[in-house]
Amino acid sequence: MNNLQLLNEEIIACRACPRLVEWRERVAREKRKSYLDETYWGRPVPNFGDPEADRLIVGLAPAAHGANRTGQMFTGDRSGEWLFRALHKAGVASIAKADRVEDGLRLKGVLITATAHCAPPDNKPLPTETSNCAAFLITTLQSREWKSILCLGSIAWNHTFHALGGKPPAFGHGAVHAVGGMDRVVRQDACPTRVVASYHPSQQNTFTGRLTEPMLDDAIREFLA
Repeated sequence: MNNLQLLNEEIIACRACPRLVEWRERVAREKRKSYLDETYWGRPVPNFGDPEADRLIVGLAPAAHGANRTGQMFTGDRSGEWLFRALHKAGVASIAKADRVEDGLRLKGVLITATAHCAPPDNKPLPTETSNCAAFLITTLQSREWKSILCLGSIAWNHTFHALGGKPPAFGHGAVHAVGGMDRVVRQDACPTRVVASYHPSQQNTFTGRLTEPMLDDAIREFLA
């Protein structure tokens, strides 16, 4: 069993946040009408992607009827439709859309994690809950030398820089900052890790036009450069 599998087992077993445990399990029992015949995952959602990845995407948290249903990051919700379309267009996702694990989506060179691994009410984890999950993010960041990190939204941006041991620069879509010289993340003689910012592909952002497909495509290109 590799380190990613061991970490994912720790994530899946976590019950540190009573509010999130109650919510994720209640959603899994009650379900959405369109998914009544499905068995919901209803547990913390593990990291997903290429075990040998050298590029990392940091999201916010699983959607109640998306990854909390499927058990796979960004799979089965509108945010994932945007993200996987862009990753497929860039050549690092095997298919452009994944509604279920059985669709067989594979990522090449990319791993996806989150600041909170349980679906939160109203898609808003509390600071204490993201703090409880911080150890998983830190372990993920420490696990290898990352060429680049794409942060989807300001919360992911801030938590990533805190986990890297630094003060977060101002967040803005398209911002890019190089992080180097941190033993926890990269060797002293390694190339700096580039941290790229994007608005989160949430419906709130995509429906209002705050985030457009070309904007997300540009962020993905910068992330993969």
